[in-house]
Amino acid sequence: MVKNKHSAGQQNLNTIMYEGTLKYLSKTLCAHVNPDTVKEFLTAMLPHKAEKLQLFNHRPRTAVEIQLMVEESEERLTEEQIDELIQKVTDVLPGDPQKAGDGSADPEMETDQ
Repeated sequence: MVKNKHSAGQQNLNTIMYEGTLKYLSKTLCAHVNPDTVKEFLTAMLPHKAEKLQLFNHRPRTAVEIQLMVEESEERLTEEQIDELIQKVTDVLPGDPQKAGDGSADPEMETDQ
């Protein structure tokens, strides 16, 4: 009997965590990504295995952002490679269609009102 209470409680907790995660992700750029896009991105990022998750989540647009994400980027990448990397990220990963051309700040920096 105690096992059933624990199982039900754990199931409720799992449901709450799952729904909370979905709600959070629906407010990020991940909401605009499909499995084919993820596969294409991972293929394009093969040379950057260690940083691909950071690149996916943060979607760098400048060389400075690349330098902050890619360990030892100055030694590992030329300026041309950095430009290519930025171009790959922007080409493969969609931006937020509601903010296209808006140039507004990162959605994580915005507050819910």
